[in-house]
Amino acid sequence: MDVPRLAAPVTGAASRFFSGAGLLLRGLGLYVRSPGLMLLGIVPALISGVLLVAALAGLLYFVDDLAAWLTPFADDWSNSWRSLVRVLAGLAVVGLAGLLGVVTFTAVTLAIGDPFYEKISERVEERLGGTPGAVEVPFWASLRRSVVDSLRLVAISALIGVPLFAAGFIPVVGQTVVPVVGAMVGGWFLALELVGAPFYRRGMRLPDRRALLKADRPTTLGFGVAVFVCFLIPLGAVLVMPAAVAGATLLARRSLGQSTREG
Repeated sequence: MDVPRLAAPVTGAASRFFSGAGLLLRGLGLYVRSPGLMLLGIVPALISGVLLVAALAGLLYFVDDLAAWLTPFADDWSNSWRSLVRVLAGLAVVGLAGLLGVVTFTAVTLAIGDPFYEKISERVEERLGGTPGAVEVPFWASLRRSVVDSLRLVAISALIGVPLFAAGFIPVVGQTVVPVVGAMVGGWFLALELVGAPFYRRGMRLPDRRALLKADRPTTLGFGVAVFVCFLIPLGAVLVMPAAVAGATLLARRSLGQSTREG
């Protein structure tokens, strides 16, 4: 399918970044005005959240053993240097797990709650004037495409996460620059996942939405990083997920040059 080419935004990158973050707040406002969907939107995220917390708890329990396993070369070092290297290794493991955990959580939650989040996205589009170019997509076909695309995004984020994991061993840089880069990478992939429903509704697949979101990368990153940070807060992923779906619908419409204003 031909992807529409939009004129490049004329505002500064910082302004567009914060504008993208604002889409999450607008998505929250749109979502809470549909109380009938609120509980249903939280249930799939709660299920995925329990699984994610259990996995992270297990990782934290064994993180010292993992750090030692990853740094056998430090066995004969002095206690202070060995401890420093293994603390850095542990932080790198937790950082990589956080990046992959957030992206995987989103993929699993969207798969479990596909009918609910599709309805939230549709409700948002109805408030904004409907869906131009909508196509009828059978439920199972939509779910299958969503799962396949999500698996691709998780795999790509894992490949990118490996060098970030390695950089996590670098003192100072690994604890300052790497987390920021990780948030940017995670935010980008979250945005790509979350806009799936409105793009599928228009008969557009992953390459289409990737091309359109790249056209205004600062806005996409602003939205994605805001969601990523919220997902790192305890219970944040569960409570914010439905609002993130609503905000992603706004992001998709904006990337397509369609109205994001009610009425």
